[in-house]
Amino acid sequence: MASTSVAVAVAVNSSNYFTKDGVASVNVNPICSFSFQSGLFGSKIPTKELSLSVNGTRPTRPRPRPIRHSGSEPVKASTRSFDVVIVGAGIIGLTIARQFLTGSDLSVAVVDKAVPCSGATGAGQGYIWMVHKNPASDTWELAKRSHQLWKMLAETTRDQGMDPFQVFGWKKTGSLLVGTTPEDSVMLRKKVSQLSEAGLRAEYLSSDELHSKEPSINVGTDGGAAFAPDDCQLDAHRAVSYIEKVNRSFAPKGRYAEFYHEPVTGLVRSTSSGEYEAVRTSNSTLYGKAIIVAAGCWSRSLMHDLLKDSNVELDALVMPRKGHLLVIENYNPLQLNHGSMEVGYVDYQNAVFSSGLNDQSQTLSVSMTATIDTMGNLVLGSSRQFAGFSTEVDDSIVLHIWKRAGEFFPKLKELSLTDFIKNRNVRVGLRPYMPDGKPVIGPVPGLSNLFLATGHEGGGLSMALGTAEMVVDMVLGNPTYVDNSPFAANGRCC
Repeated sequence: MASTSVAVAVAVNSSNYFTKDGVASVNVNPICSFSFQSGLFGSKIPTKELSLSVNGTRPTRPRPRPIRHSGSEPVKASTRSFDVVIVGAGIIGLTIARQFLTGSDLSVAVVDKAVPCSGATGAGQGYIWMVHKNPASDTWELAKRSHQLWKMLAETTRDQGMDPFQVFGWKKTGSLLVGTTPEDSVMLRKKVSQLSEAGLRAEYLSSDELHSKEPSINVGTDGGAAFAPDDCQLDAHRAVSYIEKVNRSFAPKGRYAEFYHEPVTGLVRSTSSGEYEAVRTSNSTLYGKAIIVAAGCWSRSLMHDLLKDSNVELDALVMPRKGHLLVIENYNPLQLNHGSMEVGYVDYQNAVFSSGLNDQSQTLSVSMTATIDTMGNLVLGSSRQFAGFSTEVDDSIVLHIWKRAGEFFPKLKELSLTDFIKNRNVRVGLRPYMPDGKPVIGPVPGLSNLFLATGHEGGGLSMALGTAEMVVDMVLGNPTYVDNSPFAANGRCC
């Protein structure tokens, strides 16, 4: 039996969070009002005074007490007050926190039952691609905006004298959507035309042209590719570590705190306004003017448990969609110049979204995706499967991924997967899938201060910055850069 492991941990530099004696002590003072001059990355947010009262009356809150962490000692129960409480420390939750911290004066708490990168974020492939997107889809503008924001962040990082590759694994690789049949080539030409009309640089490559750009790939004489030269990729663990570092820089100012390893156990509802005003965890009660649930594929069950004793009817519909990625470490014979994905990935995705699959069937698909990560490792994918919340490695699926990749990369056929027992790794993650293919972003119907930001499926990393911008604008009552109506919970989560 091949030796496999699931590695989704992240090393975190906590130097900005802890005091010299190893104890974090953050006092957060509630803010009554604030004004905004401009948003992150230059997006315009009108100057506006925003009252943080509910129905004109400021709720009575217990006096904040500092939270103290000492090594691995458990956190004693405490009551804290923040302006925003975010449930979920994946890429969506952390970027929302960053957007509030860098674009406002608000205080933010992030809560998670585990640690960052322990879910779908840490198990992903890290591509920020547009080549496989559909310009006619509801998610196009959000993906395009997020793509733009990631690029701007990379440029800002470079302007600050840092290397975005070292900071968060950013590299402009370009991406290839490849096919092997005459029918695939017709579709790819159409895809290039659609992308170009939507304002993206894209070109069609014949089989020979593809071979000159990516010598290792083989699509036969009838195949071809759609090439998007501006597509990029990053390293999820480095990106999360960078975002955490930015967030933690606000802790000494009393504006940020993390509550990891603290499962959410309930919500506290105001007796005067009827709004939910606090999140209760295993160790703390965290009051907040706005509560944002960004818990990935666990959002549905979490919201069900949190709202079960209320009169609010909501079914978030988010389902876990299991995925495997195979990582071959230090595999020098196959070097890729660009990220690659087969047409079948898009075809299957569209078919499932169109059918509105909403059960937990064992439907399995495997489509070729291939990238080189920041360490020079070959990353191959990917599988998609409805298998509940299981994160067990399935060696038959891993073998299927290997064989499918070999159909496009002949060099892989020369070796057996068993030759890589010592230098292979398997990532397993649960993508937060929505039946209609769109994330849920916005307030829970009937509750103006409780928001959802979930259901991005395999696009969480690529849509994170645009989602964060949208959520913050919605919370502040500002116009959103991208139309948020397609992502509303109303009419979709019932």
